[in-house]
Amino acid sequence: MPDTKRFFVDRGLCMGCKTCELRCAVERGSASKNLTAAVRETPKARPRVYVHFDAGEPVTVHCRQCDDAPCVSACSTGAMKLDEETGCSYIDPDKCISCWMCVVACPYGVIAPAAEKKAADKCDRCFQMKEPFCMAACPTGAIQLLAPVEIENKNRERRAAALNDPGRFTTGSYQGGSIDG
Repeated sequence: MPDTKRFFVDRGLCMGCKTCELRCAVERGSASKNLTAAVRETPKARPRVYVHFDAGEPVTVHCRQCDDAPCVSACSTGAMKLDEETGCSYIDPDKCISCWMCVVACPYGVIAPAAEKKAADKCDRCFQMKEPFCMAACPTGAIQLLAPVEIENKNRERRAAALNDPGRFTTGSYQGGSIDG
């Protein structure tokens, strides 16, 4: 299997604008592929990438494209598949029986039951396209597509920078959460 590239989100660049969500919903979740028309569609267009807020800070959540892909293992019909060329997992909606076992198996909670489609829905990293729509839409470049070794290098740099930041740990708090009773 190829060394699947994965999303890396630079949280320092993400401003929580949800442009990635909007573009994903329009391009991948709507029939019209047009924002103005997509807003009026039934069922409503849904994104496959989500922006959540953790202690007020934006966190963009995508499918992690797991090496062991528990969602693929949990699928009894073969609807959840791996693309041989890219290693990306994706859903064949024609084979999905809406049992939601992939939803339960996903350790990151990024597979959603899309009852209106009678199939599960998840980010497939737009593997069949030149570039993921969410990444192309991000106005700050926070969403990047990197090889696992590149992600590990960036994380190593982040950890080193955090350890060298004397203001990171202050009396009575830890990473923004109070430890006081």
